[in-house]
This record gives sequence, C-alpha cells and structure tokens, in this order.
Amino acid sequence: MGIGIRPTVDFAFKLMLGNPEHTNVTIHFLNAILEGQCRIANVQILNPILAKHTDDDKLSVLDILATDEHGRMLNIEMQTSLPSELPQRLAYYASCLYVGQLREGFRYADLRPSISICVLTQAMFPERADLHLEFRMREKSGLTLTDDLQIHLLQLPKLRIASQNVYDATPIERWAFFLTNAEHLTDDDVCRLFPDREIAEAAGVLKMISQSPEDQLFYFGRLKFQRDEEARLRKAELDGFEKGRQEGRQEGRQEGWREGREEGREEGRIQLLQQILGLPESTHDDLAALDSSQLSELESQLLQQIRNKRSQWLSG
Repeated sequence: MGIGIRPTVDFAFKLMLGNPEHTNVTIHFLNAILEGQCRIANVQILNPILAKHTDDDKLSVLDILATDEHGRMLNIEMQTSLPSELPQRLAYYASCLYVGQLREGFRYADLRPSISICVLTQAMFPERADLHLEFRMREKSGLTLTDDLQIHLLQLPKLRIASQNVYDATPIERWAFFLTNAEHLTDDDVCRLFPDREIAEAAGVLKMISQSPEDQLFYFGRLKFQRDEEARLRKAELDGFEKGRQEGRQEGRQEGWREGREEGREEGRIQLLQQILGLPESTHDDLAALDSSQLSELESQLLQQIRNKRSQWLSG
C-alpha cells in the first residue's frame, strides 16, 4: 500500500523539507538543486511550524525559510497553480530577503546571497524542456553581475525519468520523481528506487503524517483548499475568456484574463510579508477596507519587522 500523502500539498511539503528534526532531508534537497555551488553541510530552519491552530481551523502554511553555514538566505516553496504575477512575486520575495539583511552600519559587502527555489506542478515555461531553470543577474552575453539573487524553478511536468532508471538518475531527477510519485510508493518501492537515505527519510515523514490524526486533519484541509483554489482559478480563466469572446475584442479577452488571474494582486505583497513573518494572513476583505496610505504604512511596518528579525538572526 502506498504512502497516501502527496508531498506537493504545502503542509506535507513543509513538514518534509522544513522540519528542524529532519534537516538532512533539507540539506540533500538543497544540494541537489544548487549542484555546482557551495555544498551545504548545515542548515537552520528559520520558520518551522511551531503550532497548528488557527481561529478558522485552517492552517496558513508558510514557505520554508532557512539559512546555511555560508550565510545564504534560502526560500523553498511549492506552487500547484500559476498565478499571473508569480514571476514578479518570486523576484519580490528574493529581494525582500536580500534587502532585509541591511541594518545600520551594515556594509553592502556583507550581504549574503538570497536564493528562492520554487517547485512547480505546472510548467511556467512549457516551451522549454528543462526540468530545472536557474535565473540570475547576468548580461545577455552571459557575463555575471552578481549571483546574490537567484531564482530556481523545478518544473515537475518536465521530468523524463521513469521508475526503471530513476535509481541511476541525477539527484535532482530523483527528487522530482519522488515529489511526483511519492503518494503511490510503498516502503519497498522507496528502498528499491532510491539510493538516498535522505529520500527514504522524507518518505518516513510523509508516513508519519498518514499515521497522525491531527496531521491528517490539516493535510486534508490544505488539500481541499488547494483543490478549491485550482477550481477558482480555472473558473476565473474561463470567465475571463468568455467575457473577451462576448465583447469580440482582443483587449476584452486580455482584460478578462487579467481580472480573473490577478484577483487580489494589490494585497498580495502584504500577505507575502505576513507569511515571511509567520503572522496571521489578512483576508481580502480586511485589506480592501484600507485606503492606499494605510496599505503603504502596513507594508512599511512589516518590512521593518523583517529587518529586525534578520538583525536578530545575524546577532544570534
């Protein structure tokens, strides 16, 4: 019988890769993604799940925020949909982690790289065959300005490895195979398909979720939320296309798409900062009640909290 837990559900993803009790799993995954860069031997999870309760019985699961022994800031997230603003959000998040290191008397030379890793169940660049895409600040000829800002995409639909050859595949391909198929794998399958102790450990974390009534409650709650969100986005897309078709103008179709896909864009920055800080996430209605000056002030306050936390991490 398979594990029965999808690691692509954000709750399971975070317990597996953002768990202070299983940092070997995190280290192995990061080294697979960042192959060719400084090897990671130690990692500190900066935002573990410390409590699993909210007023509405829904868990607001954060991305995984960590730092390594080289001082690099590392963010890992799972995306099961493709919001139209996702590229901008990824760039914004990486920039926030980078700028958040600055404090009084801090030299620019002391800034450490900010690296965002986004695992995608849908391909952001379907025209590309690459499983792993890596973005840095480079001149068009390839000349590198800096490696301090990096965004890595793991496009799971681009995996071309089957169970017959996954054992001898690259580490990043083995992780992609596991993330895609873990739900249906048995203990014997995991031992047979993967030479990595860390992937076996990751499978063990997923099994613990399946055996814990409390964890199952939050897992299935997040799975339902994920499915509802995907259905909402599909409906928004269809509504947008239908509006454009009825208007019979290209600009109508584009506007409909934007209205459907970019719903909630204005409050997205604030909600993202609240996620980074582990704060309860404001609802759309909460933020819609604020005027532009109040939104700006709230965003400034959250950014200052991030800078303060970063100063505490560095001094600790």
